[in-house]
Amino acid sequence: MKTTGTDCQYEMIAAQDALELIQGKWRIPIVLSIVYGNKRFGEIRRAVSNISPKMLSQELKALEENKIITRQLYDTMPITVEYSLTPLGASMRQLLVELLNWGTCFRKALIDKNN
Repeated sequence: MKTTGTDCQYEMIAAQDALELIQGKWRIPIVLSIVYGNKRFGEIRRAVSNISPKMLSQELKALEENKIITRQLYDTMPITVEYSLTPLGASMRQLLVELLNWGTCFRKALIDKNN
C-alpha cells in the first residue's frame, strides 16, 4: 500500500504531538522516576537532580493534563500525594528505553569522534 501525502502529514502531526509531550529538560527524567513505581513529590524531586519545586509542580501538572500520570491524594495527616503512570504513560516505557539506548550510542559516537 502506497503512503499518500495525507498519510504522511497525519504521521508527522502524531510524531510532533509525541515530541511536544516529552520535550524539555524535565519531562523524561520525571516519567523515568515513576516508571518502576508510584512516587511522592519529594521522592521525584530527589530522583530528578536540580529541579526546583515550582518547576516540578508545573511539569507534573502538564503530565497529568496529558494523561501520562495520575495524582492520588490520601487522607492522611499531613495529606499524602502520590504520582503514578497511567496506562498511556506506562506505554511510553519501551519508547524511553529505546531513546536511552540510542542516546547512549549517540554520545559514545560523539566522544569517539572527538578523541
